Amino acid sequence: MSTDMGSARVCVTNAKGGTGKTTIAINVAGALNERGRDVLFVDLDPQGNATEGLGLLDAYDRDPPTFFDVLTDHRQRDRVEELIVEHEEMDVLPSNIDLLQAEHELTIADLIARVKHDPNADIDPSALASLGINVSPEAVTGPHALDVLDEALSGVEDAYDYVIIDSPPFYGKLTDTGIYAAQHILVPALTEATSERAIELLIDQMAALEGQTDITVETMGVVANRVEKTNEDRMMLEWLNEVFDEFPLWEVRKRVALQRAFKSGKSVFAADESVDMADVFLDIAAEFDERFGFETADRTHEVTHD
Repeated sequence: MSTDMGSARVCVTNAKGGTGKTTIAINVAGALNERGRDVLFVDLDPQGNATEGLGLLDAYDRDPPTFFDVLTDHRQRDRVEELIVEHEEMDVLPSNIDLLQAEHELTIADLIARVKHDPNADIDPSALASLGINVSPEAVTGPHALDVLDEALSGVEDAYDYVIIDSPPFYGKLTDTGIYAAQHILVPALTEATSERAIELLIDQMAALEGQTDITVETMGVVANRVEKTNEDRMMLEWLNEVFDEFPLWEVRKRVALQRAFKSGKSVFAADESVDMADVFLDIAAEFDERFGFETADRTHEVTHD
């Protein structure tokens, strides 16, 4: 998949809950905005933590059509622009309570794709579709059904320099659609031993996704979050450096100001919080700009999703 003039997309993902994934995603988006970039923030998490954190609870409870319909009903795909909400730092495609049903719906769609492309399959796609809400066999034409977010974003992304996707804190079809759409990931991780298994699962998930589709997932870097000065933190930082030795590793120290900014519905850059960790997020944004080929604050760039 490629676009001659599209936005740079990054999915912030880790299946381990409690890593501060959403806080990192919001502050990276805020840092990009601070550097003069136009950002679309996509809350793909059915829990809607980012939507709530950005002060958009009304959007989370809105009536259909919702983000769920855009992802699961091909007839609603082009209505994504109607759902985008303005925030002082970024535009937001908010989560919605209906997204709780999306994992089931996307799983059915992906099964239909596999059945339609397997000459030995003895299953009626219509029978599978009857188990869903919006999905229909005629709308599933490819070898998989993970391109729904990619298709939705293609209609609006020319208005933005970046699309930052906050994925669910679990692996499944919903997360796969986010990673497929972005093809670049930023990995948040806590510096504790339990993170090792989560990172191993992430690596396995990326390999499985690349095997099922025609994409290559690029790692933008790792954000070690809530780092403290303990032996466990030091050992985990060493382990992360070994596993991701070819990629940047940023350290975000535990700071109350980050929590206050989140509770105020903003990044640290708009919350008038003076915190040293802001420089870390600006470093991440600068790395993104370099990797994606931004040189000035205008949008005269070309982004390719391989």
